[in-house]
Amino acid sequence: MVAWFRRLLPREEHFFEMFARHADCVVLGAAELRAMLEGGEAARRHYPAVLAAEDAADAVTREVVQAVRRTFVTPFDRGDIQGLIGRMDDTVDQMKKVAKAIIQFEMAEFDPELRQMGDAIQRCAGLLRDAVPLLAGISGNASRINEICEQIRVIEGQADDIHDIGVTELFRRSKPEDALRFIAAREVFDLLEKVVDRFDDAAEEIEGIVVEHV
Repeated sequence: MVAWFRRLLPREEHFFEMFARHADCVVLGAAELRAMLEGGEAARRHYPAVLAAEDAADAVTREVVQAVRRTFVTPFDRGDIQGLIGRMDDTVDQMKKVAKAIIQFEMAEFDPELRQMGDAIQRCAGLLRDAVPLLAGISGNASRINEICEQIRVIEGQADDIHDIGVTELFRRSKPEDALRFIAAREVFDLLEKVVDRFDDAAEEIEGIVVEHV
């Protein structure tokens, strides 16, 4: 009886559209961050675009939170909706932290491993954007969603390895007079790794939603 009554109530069908818009912001932020890692003038030139992507993502997050509050019937659990948009937003928030560190440390040269970390972030962002629309048909898309989440998990493991190799090589190449550069580069390595970790968190959130609704 309750289920029948809920089907008669008005539904908010825009959550998936908002998720998709947020994912686009994440992809844009990842692309602009990767462009910063090309070095030279690119770091400062692309920095404002990373901040703009994060601002746009925050705006979508607020839309989702407001929609949850005013909608009686949501496509899946309210906590899951807020959890997912929160984990998605964490990815671009962490990108902003990387971009700010690069500018604050006045970095203009980046080791190959740092750029590889940026590549990993871009791949994760694309996979997240692929996964989000599939939630609209969660039952039929469960296998594909899980495959995408597993791909993100694999990239996260690869990024951990790149981080470790990069930090080791950075240490080996550094001389006493390079101490400040070492500290700055090490910080950026760690922040980039955390971006990939946030994508893994988002993938886990998505997998949890699939488990609950399939």
